[in-house]
Amino acid sequence: MLSHERIWAAIDRLAARNALTTSGLARKAGLDPTTFNRSKRIAGDGRLRWPSTESISKILDATGEPLDGFMELIAARRTTPPEQAGPFRHVPLLGFAQAGAGGYFDDGGFPVGQGWDEVAIPQTNATEGVYALEVSGESMMPLYRAGDIIIVSPTATCRPGDRVVVRTQGGEVMAKVLARRTTKVVELISLNPEHPNREIAAREIEWMARIIWASQ
Repeated sequence: MLSHERIWAAIDRLAARNALTTSGLARKAGLDPTTFNRSKRIAGDGRLRWPSTESISKILDATGEPLDGFMELIAARRTTPPEQAGPFRHVPLLGFAQAGAGGYFDDGGFPVGQGWDEVAIPQTNATEGVYALEVSGESMMPLYRAGDIIIVSPTATCRPGDRVVVRTQGGEVMAKVLARRTTKVVELISLNPEHPNREIAAREIEWMARIIWASQ
């Protein structure tokens, strides 16, 4: 049966089979990285949104998956929750612009509230409390491009040389390399040499989380 749930589940399985997130699968097929996001699967008024035949054709071509193989993925019955199936699990996903808007994190940098999408990441990187941020803009080039997904951990220890995401008391969210951290100041090196390094008073840092994985 070609149900809405089964077709989307087949796309999730195809991404996992190719060791990709759904965003990575979309990029591999030349589509917008958000094409298969869970927030795109149901409209704001509750109507079901279906993937287009064109997008399905493109992901099959990009992965080399035959149509009958995709039909088998549609027909497969999931016996375990998606976050426990195979080597992947789902974690919260938010864009950098939203992350700076407030209301999505507690004081420790853990995700809270509503409005989160989800993304699949390797099970080995899915420690407790991790979440995903979707890169936008060019400030993290050439290491991270717009549309890349970075996974951050609020509980991981941040040491000099680590790539980190920092949120200031003023709501600014940035990804940098931690150069030095004292009780008075935090020094950050920009990933993009065209953007300046930052020195921020420690009291102005709301939270800092280490980047532990990236889907590129």
